[in-house]
Amino acid sequence: MTRVLVVEDDPQLVRALVINLQARHYGVDAAPDGATALRLAAAFQPDVVLLDLGLPDMDGVDIVKALRGWSRMPILVLSARQSSDEKVAALDAGADDYITKPFGMDELLARLRAAVRRTGYTPLVPETTFVETDEFTIDLLAKKAVREGRDVRLTPTEWHLLEILATNPGRLITQRQLLQEVWGVSQSNKTNYLRVYMAQLRRKLETDPSHPRYLITEPGMGYRFEG
Repeated sequence: MTRVLVVEDDPQLVRALVINLQARHYGVDAAPDGATALRLAAAFQPDVVLLDLGLPDMDGVDIVKALRGWSRMPILVLSARQSSDEKVAALDAGADDYITKPFGMDELLARLRAAVRRTGYTPLVPETTFVETDEFTIDLLAKKAVREGRDVRLTPTEWHLLEILATNPGRLITQRQLLQEVWGVSQSNKTNYLRVYMAQLRRKLETDPSHPRYLITEPGMGYRFEG
């Protein structure tokens, strides 16, 4: 389930957004001010943020800058401000899109879907519960990998990495995304962690770990699972 954080102080608009998003199977958290927004973003790490600029306690541009200090989650600005300077300020701060109020719900939802697609990463796909290759299988519900008829002993960290990659087959998952998801925000530059754990996964799953067929490195960018 894609999780959306709605940051808006207009209760009627919040209610409309929550109803429309939940009807389309999004998970929704709402914050009426900037301080709550930053706290919820850190706690739940949403997949996308809908952000009003005119909040009671701080300017939305400052929230964009704060979020960009540790995350690449898509941020869609919703604002009644229409001047080019203010749009440019929000986008330069790191917002992905700017939607002027009043807006149509269909347009907003289309832009939200596009922003999530552009990130190139969707956390877990619920429909994906079993992955089978020529050399091993991964049972995501049982949290078990089997190779040549034997259970593969994986540490919790190894499993978490494998789970993220296997549920996004063929998709590049960046080093930063993996580090944030598995180790948390504070370790997002520790690429050596990834190299160590990916090497361990290859030794346990690949026939020829030095020439991996399934756990592929994209040098300088991240990793991909080829099923």
